[in-house]
Amino acid sequence: MPHLFLNERSCGITADPDRVNRAMNEMVAAVLAMARADRKGTALITHAASLLVLELARGHSISKWMGAPGTDRDARVLLKGLDDKSPFRTVFPEGETYSGLEYRHGGEAVEGLGWAHELGGIGISLPLETRWDVDRITLEREELLDDEDGGSALTEVEVRHAARAEHVDTHLPWIRRGADSARHKAVEGLRSGTELWGLKSDLFPLLQFTRQAEQHFAELPEVWVRPVGERLGELQDAVSDWDPRQRPISPQWRSYVRTEFESRRRYCWFPEDDGKQELFDWHCEFLPKPGRMHFRLLHDERTLRIAYVGRKLGKGGAPIP
Repeated sequence: MPHLFLNERSCGITADPDRVNRAMNEMVAAVLAMARADRKGTALITHAASLLVLELARGHSISKWMGAPGTDRDARVLLKGLDDKSPFRTVFPEGETYSGLEYRHGGEAVEGLGWAHELGGIGISLPLETRWDVDRITLEREELLDDEDGGSALTEVEVRHAARAEHVDTHLPWIRRGADSARHKAVEGLRSGTELWGLKSDLFPLLQFTRQAEQHFAELPEVWVRPVGERLGELQDAVSDWDPRQRPISPQWRSYVRTEFESRRRYCWFPEDDGKQELFDWHCEFLPKPGRMHFRLLHDERTLRIAYVGRKLGKGGAPIP
């Protein structure tokens, strides 16, 4: 979660190439905002055979957007890195065709928005028309009834939707609940720091770790594995919302986090992967005491980098006994 279903109707018009590229930039910003909240669970589903052969407007393929001067390289790379489950039928439950079901908007059949509603996802659109520039869309749902009369049931439904980053805010609590639920379930089943380390990219994709940190995770006693996983989840949530331009000092932390006292910062130097010593003086605690996790903030990358997890550090960088 979330599965993002592209509204094929938003791609079917003729429009100026620059306007199409700007609309694609807006939609991609929305997609990446949702992926930042749940990178592991985010997937793109389109009506095309794959995202990379998608036509954004008549005569305007996605490759033209990718090569346009105004397209952000990082956004392009991140978009290509998301899970692509196109076409729509790929995510249907096994054996299900939905042959007796149709969704319409303004009298037109809409597959992508319909599947977003039916399968519990979010619809996404290019904001080339004002009707798609909203955070929710009302659809007409018609389903053939399996009875002797052979009639159909007609209902009005609402689907979650985004065409630009501003539309995502209203959906973030729902996205995070799903991500948190999956993460908590995974962490609860872990029994060693080595297992937690092995899943870090899946469970905490926004966080960074030094190579040396792997040793500290491997040495965690079982009693600390779940508390450390919970703290990592809180740090992941904090950086997912972080805009250093609005909060230049630090993210809005989800638990008690602070920098180390001046008198103890000499214990907080750890080697980076290139061998250079860096100060990792931000830290959080975890139970049972005296658990500590040390990290430093990377403002330019909107994240943090973890170097140590274990017992509270003492003189010479050694854990306090």
